[in-house]
Amino acid sequence: MSISINSPSSMPTTIDSGSSLKVAVMAKEQQKVEGQMALQLIEAAQPPAPQPVGNSGHNVNTTA
Repeated sequence: MSISINSPSSMPTTIDSGSSLKVAVMAKEQQKVEGQMALQLIEAAQPPAPQPVGNSGHNVNTTA
């Protein structure tokens, strides 16, 4: 069985065996994991939101 895939020129364009397909699936899963790790790193690097200080601006007058 031969499966054609769209890939960059550095990757083979056909997969002739089950083991090659398994490697391609594992590579895709690894890319997903690395992407999630990168997002977690970006989120962790963001500074925390500043907390309000004092009472100014916390009370809203709702009467006209």
